[in-house]
Amino acid sequence: MSNPILNEKFTERTTVIDGATMTVNGTLQAAMILGFLVLAAASFVWSRFAAGYADLANMLTYGGAIAGFISALIVCFTRNKHLTLVYAVCEGCFLGGVSFMFEAGFPGIVSQAVLGTFTALFTMLVLYRTGVIRCTEKFRSVILIATISVALVYLINFIGSFFHYAVPFINAADNSNAGIIVTAVIVVLAALNLILDFDFIERGSQMMLPKDMEWYGAFGLMVTIVWLYLEILKLLAKAKSRR
Repeated sequence: MSNPILNEKFTERTTVIDGATMTVNGTLQAAMILGFLVLAAASFVWSRFAAGYADLANMLTYGGAIAGFISALIVCFTRNKHLTLVYAVCEGCFLGGVSFMFEAGFPGIVSQAVLGTFTALFTMLVLYRTGVIRCTEKFRSVILIATISVALVYLINFIGSFFHYAVPFINAADNSNAGIIVTAVIVVLAALNLILDFDFIERGSQMMLPKDMEWYGAFGLMVTIVWLYLEILKLLAKAKSRR
C-alpha cells in the first residue's frame, strides 16, 4: 500500500541539504526505471511459465512476493534508494507469476487490467492537476485511515489462511455481489492513493528535499500502481467468473 509509505510526517522528519534536491522530473525518471525493472522481471517469470518451467516460475513468484514485502518494509524505515531497485525486481517476479495464472484462467484479462491501471493513473493525474480533487489534510487523513484498515484486513486474511480461514468478500474466488462491490471500493481507494503520491512528490520538490528522496517518491508511487493493478485484476476476474 502506498500511503502510509508516503505521508506528511515524512517531510517533517527529512533534513533538507545543500546541493542537488528532489524534483518532479527526477522522481518521474526514477519511477520509469523502477517500472522497467518490474516489467522486465515480470516478463521473465511469465516466459518461464510459458516455456514449461513451472517449478522455477513458482519459486520466483512466491520468492518475489516474500522478498518484495521484506524489501518494501526496509525501504519504509531506511529510505534506502538501492533497495527500491531490489523491490522492483522482486515485485516484478511476483506480478509476472500472478498475471500468468490469471491469464490462464481468463484469457485477455491481463491486457484489460493494464489498460485499466493506466487509465486510472492518467485520470487521477488529470483530476489532481486540474484541482478537481485537492489533497487536503482531511482528504489525506481519510484515505490514510481507509488504506491502513484495508491493509489490516489483508493481514488478517493472510494469517487466517494458515488456519483455513478467509475473510469474506476480498478473495478473488468470491464473485458474489458483495465481493465485487468490496473489491470495486478497494480499487477506488487504491486509485485515490495516487493523489497522495502526486501530492507528496510535488511537495517534496517544493521543499527541496534531498535528491535521493526522488527514489523514495518513485517507490511509493510504484507500490500504489502495483496494488491498483492487482485489485483491478481481481475485480475483472470476479466479473468474468460470473459469465
